[in-house]
Amino acid sequence: MKLRLESTNTEDYLKEISPVIQFNTPLVRQEIKRIESQASSLRERAKIAFEVARDEIAHSFDTKSSIITIEAEDVLKKKEGICFAKAHLLASLLRGMGIPTGFCYQRVLRKNTIDSGYALHGLNAVYLKETGWFRIDPRGNKPGVNSQFSTDTEKLAYPIRTELGEVDYADVFLAPLPSVIQAMHKSADSQALFFNRPEKV
Repeated sequence: MKLRLESTNTEDYLKEISPVIQFNTPLVRQEIKRIESQASSLRERAKIAFEVARDEIAHSFDTKSSIITIEAEDVLKKKEGICFAKAHLLASLLRGMGIPTGFCYQRVLRKNTIDSGYALHGLNAVYLKETGWFRIDPRGNKPGVNSQFSTDTEKLAYPIRTELGEVDYADVFLAPLPSVIQAMHKSADSQALFFNRPEKV
């Protein structure tokens, strides 16, 4: 897929967006230092950050937790969040290490049937000088979901089935969608958020 950038200036994809995307808060800064101590190349640092967001943060829908996290610092503190929260954390970690990162979305079936309706799923696009832009999905793996860090062939969480009305949006946004943040704030718990997620970009 040819990605559609909101800005052609990669510097725009390095900015903090308070309070959701911040990399100078205590836990995020601590995690960045830990990652930087483990790898010297930006590619390896990006891979480690991806694995932190994918593997060390529980997906609230999978665990049936009621907690909603939004800001990167809170995601790290509580060690859980849905796809959007994981994407917020990953963007904060990567931007904090000087790696341009944007926000991408897919429209997927809510419960794998057309009758269940649709909801947005959030992931990230990352820029490395040697590879250009590529997408990665920190959703978290489970049976039937196997997302991996790959700079060439995409290995995302969900195969998009256009015949079922699902949509793979090519946009790489500078900030999380306002409709996504609004849905997260207005939902009483993650069960409510499951149904309150926006249906389209």
